[in-house]
Amino acid sequence: MDLLTDYQRFLAEEKGASDNTISSYLRDLTQYSRWLSSEGLSPESASQADVDRYNKYLLSLGKTVSTVTRSLASLKSFYSYIMGEGLISLNPAKGLVLEKVERKLPQILTGKEVELFLEQPDPRDPKGCRDKAMLELLYATGIRVSELINLNLEHLNLSAAFLRCVDRKKERIIPLYPTAVRALSDYIEHVRPQLIEQPEECALFVNMNGSRMSRQGFWKIIKHYQDMAGIQKEITPHTLRHSFAAHLLENGADLLSIQKMLGHADISSTQVYTQIVNQELKDVYNKAHPRT
Repeated sequence: MDLLTDYQRFLAEEKGASDNTISSYLRDLTQYSRWLSSEGLSPESASQADVDRYNKYLLSLGKTVSTVTRSLASLKSFYSYIMGEGLISLNPAKGLVLEKVERKLPQILTGKEVELFLEQPDPRDPKGCRDKAMLELLYATGIRVSELINLNLEHLNLSAAFLRCVDRKKERIIPLYPTAVRALSDYIEHVRPQLIEQPEECALFVNMNGSRMSRQGFWKIIKHYQDMAGIQKEITPHTLRHSFAAHLLENGADLLSIQKMLGHADISSTQVYTQIVNQELKDVYNKAHPRT
C-alpha cells in the first residue's frame, strides 16, 4: 500500500488532481490490489494477461461498462506512473482498449422543482437558515460541493453581490442573485456567530458543532430536503450545478460565460448543456404539438 501512498502524493502534488479524482483513482486501485493479492500477484508483477483477466472479473461481477472503463483508466494512469519511477520495464495496461461509453446527459431539475426544493429549509430555525444559505449559494453559482465546503468568509463580497471561488490557484468570480445575498446575510449575521466554536474560525459554512461542513454532512442535507419536497428525481449537489448551467443557457447566457462560471478547462465540457436544453425543447414539442 506504500506504492499507492506514493501515487496519491504524486497525483496531489505533481499533477494537481482534485480530491474527487484522487479518491476515485485510489478506490479503483485498492480494489485492483486486493484482487491481485488474492491471485498471488502484485502491481509490479502483473502482466497484460492479468490486467485483461481483471477486466473480465469486473464484468463478471455485473459492473457496468462505464464503471469498468473508469477503473481501467485508473490502471493506465497508475502504471504510467510506476513505469516512470522505474519500478517496471513494461506497462501491462498499455495495450488496453477502453470501450467507448455513451455519455448520458446529466439530469436537471425544472425551474418549479428548484423553487420547491429551495423553499424547504425554514430560515426561522438556525439550521434551516444555514441550509437555506448553502442551497441558494449552490444554485446561484453552480460551484462544486468541494468548493462549497472549502469556502471561507473572505471569499464572499455581499455588498457587491459576488463570490470569489479559488480552486488550485485558479480564481473565478461568480455573481449572486438577490435572494442568495439575503440568505447568506441572514446566516452570517444571525446564525454563524452562534455556531462557531472559535472566533477565528474562517470557514463560511460550519456544522452544528461549529466545525467546517463536511461533504458527507452536506450530502445528508440534500437528501433531507429532497424527501421533504417529495421530488422523485435523484438530487445530488451536482444536480444543482447542472440545473444552474442549463437554466442559464435556456435564458440566453452564452456558453463561454457559463464555462467561466463553472470553471471548466475545456468548452466541450460545457457544450453538454446545449444537448440538455435541446432535449428539453424536443420533449416539450413532442408533448405539446397537436400533430405529434
